[in-house]
Amino acid sequence: MDNWLLIFGMLVITYSIRYSLFAMPNLSFPPLIRQGLHYVPTAVLTAIVVPGMLLPDGQHWQLSLSNVYLLAGVITIAIAALTRHLLATIGGGLLVFFLLRWAMGQLPI
Repeated sequence: MDNWLLIFGMLVITYSIRYSLFAMPNLSFPPLIRQGLHYVPTAVLTAIVVPGMLLPDGQHWQLSLSNVYLLAGVITIAIAALTRHLLATIGGGLLVFFLLRWAMGQLPI
């Protein structure tokens, strides 16, 4: 019963927060808040990706050249900076990641 109560509570809170923005259509944020909201996707993506690059096993820091996740991440950042093209970044990053795993013998094939 406690699990269902928790799920229902999360549903109510999430729905009320999201609905509140639609309930007030004339709501406008100050310029400083609008400018700050532009950085939210970058901050969230960084918070998700960087731990996977630095802690590939989820427990220990791995800052070495044998860390394929870190190497591929750094190269992908370089691809993004040079091309500024989303598809090239995703495709290049995946290609580099799998080529590095293949070169280091880490593919389970």
